[in-house]
Formats: sequence, structure tokens, C-alpha cells
Amino acid sequence: MSEAAIAAWTRVQRAMIRTRPETFTRDEWAYLIAFVDADRLRSVAGDAFGANVLPHPRGHVAVWLPNNVSLLGPLTLILLTLTGNRVRAKAGSRAEDLASAFVSFVRELGEEALFEKFTVEQFGRDDPRNEEMAAEADVRIAFGSDEGVRGIEALPHPLGSSGFYFADKTSEAWIRPDADENELRAVAKVFAIYGTAGCTSPRRLIVLDGTNEDALRIRDALAALWSAAVRQDVPMHTASQNVASAQIANAMEWQAVLTPRNAAVLAIGTASLPAPTGALTLAIVPASAGEAIATLPPNIQTIGIEHPDDALAARLAAAGAKRIVPIAAMHDFGPIWDGYDWWRQTFTLVEVRR
Repeated sequence: MSEAAIAAWTRVQRAMIRTRPETFTRDEWAYLIAFVDADRLRSVAGDAFGANVLPHPRGHVAVWLPNNVSLLGPLTLILLTLTGNRVRAKAGSRAEDLASAFVSFVRELGEEALFEKFTVEQFGRDDPRNEEMAAEADVRIAFGSDEGVRGIEALPHPLGSSGFYFADKTSEAWIRPDADENELRAVAKVFAIYGTAGCTSPRRLIVLDGTNEDALRIRDALAALWSAAVRQDVPMHTASQNVASAQIANAMEWQAVLTPRNAAVLAIGTASLPAPTGALTLAIVPASAGEAIATLPPNIQTIGIEHPDDALAARLAAAGAKRIVPIAAMHDFGPIWDGYDWWRQTFTLVEVRR
């Protein structure tokens, strides 16, 4: 990995601290600033390769970015700048193109070399450029729906090329009844960015070994701190949708309340109830570990939990969880994702012994 790239990202980081493009929310920009930290980027390669391995770029990488979590675009491209590969990325055709916006920001700073080998485009799923991308790629990386990634895999591609497909996933946060305010703030922050649309956002908050009274107390504490933890505008249409979602949840036997400014819905229920609807409705369920694991969705990805013991971590892994991380780290995209060591696989690994 090039130290020149690390140095360039350090310069970019300093500029990012001083200014924020309007395209990005404060939370998104703060996350990107932390993501390009030099020590964090160095650790990617440090964790990937052993002493007797010389990594060599495979050549061409094609990336199909998602529509629902637009921040994944910049995050993926940042990590790919460390590989030396030529990269062609398709931004989500129905989402704000944060990838192109971020690349433009970096280039305007005079750091064009970071993205010298990159092309970022935005086009539809039926565009012939999808076939071009697949046909030239040594590595294909696709985010999206199950149907969407199956379509990418079906495109003709070179013999011996690799495909990494990150399809529809869901995540949960687990807290204990005595969770402190910092833990609850973390829940609010990771949920508010994408609501239930993000694969790493908690669609359900488990109050581990808690009672309904514990869940009520946690729900009300979350509502009380929401505005301080989540400092972002609430569009009128979002607030209106949340009011409707709260009414529907209460009709479905959930105990739902709205946070200040109708920014989100917090709904208490049981694991046996049908999940409440709403893009910003967080289900809060008191349950034992056994009950929570038994009702995990088959496409579970991330469990956000503080300090799980080895036995619980093993049970979660056996139940299909791909990531078990602190709640604040639920959105931490990295070189290992959904169980794939995808970043390392953008290299040919040459064994060197002296």
C-alpha cells in the first residue's frame, strides 16, 4: 500500500475538517473524516497481508453501488484507492450520487492522483455499460437487492475473475436493561442515518433479558435524548410519514411514541408480533438471548452489542451473524464484509521467502 496515498488522504482529511459540501449531511461528513484517518487506513493492509506475501494489484475492479446506503460509495472507493487497481464504479441510479460528489471534492483539492485510475458513472440497470464493466473486470463488487446482484453475477465475465455480492441484509442492536446514556445515544445515531433502509441500521432493538417495563424506560429515555443525539433537519413529509407509522404501529399492538419533531418512531412489542412498518420506525423488543436468536431474520448481517461474552458471540455467529461489533461501529464499512475478505482479493498474492 502506497504511503503517498496515505499522505494524500491526510491532506484531504485536514481540508474536510474545514469545509463540508452541502451534498453530505453532518453525520455523513463526520464519518468520512474519521474513515480517512491515516492509522485506520494503514491498518487495512496491516491486517490483510503476512510477512512473506507481496500483494500485486489484479488489474480492473468493477463496482456496482447501492441505492439505499449512498455513503457506501465513498467508503468503498476510499479503500480501493489503496489497491492500485483501475476502478470503474456505477453509482446507484435511484440515489444521490455521493460517490461522484466525493471524488469531485477530492479532485478539486488538487489530490487528483488518488482517483487517477477511477471512473464513476450513473446509469440504469439495463444500460449496456453494465455488460462492459463485467466483461473487463478481474474483480466484481456489487451491492443491492438479491435480484440486482443476481443480475450482475449473470453478466458474462472473464474466466478466473472474482465476484463479491452484498445483497439484502438486515441488522439489530442489542442492549442490556442497564444500558447507559452513551449506549442509547449510539443507538439513536446509527438508526437515524438510514432508518430501516440501511443494511447496517438496527431494524430491531433487543433489550436483552429485559422486561416490558425495562423496554418502556429505554424507549422513553431514547425519545428524551433523541434531539441532542441526532442533530439533523426533519423534512415535513418525513414527519408526516412518521405520524402515520406510529398510528399504524399502535393499531398493530405495538406501544409506539414519536420522538421530538416527529423525527422517528419508537415502538415496543414482542418478538411474535409482525414487524412495525415505517422507514424510521425502530422496534424495541425485550427478549432473552434464546428468544432473540430464534427470531433473527435469515438475512441477518450485523449485531451491534457492547462487550458480548465468547459464548454469546459464538451463538450469534452460528445463527448467521456476519458482524458482531459495538453499536457505534455498526456502520463501519471495512475490508471484510458479509464474511468476505473482499479487499484482499483485489490483489494477486505473491509468496516471497528470503
